[in-house]
Amino acid sequence: MLAYIAAGIFGFALLLDLFDSDLGAPDLFNVHTLLMLGLLFLALYLAGVGRGPGTAGGGGRWYRGRRPGRG
Repeated sequence: MLAYIAAGIFGFALLLDLFDSDLGAPDLFNVHTLLMLGLLFLALYLAGVGRGPGTAGGGGRWYRGRRPGRG
């Protein structure tokens, strides 16, 4: 989930950079601030914070009882 948030922030930062806009708040919505925020979410995702692939409920295989094919 954090990786999706980071991707959305990176996309928003790219659009702001392409249109050369600061949305009227140059200290709050500049490209460098949004890039740092996106990198923060990406680092949190890679560190294992939040729900990522392979965590509980994240779509991995969960066997209840005996695992199939184990004799």
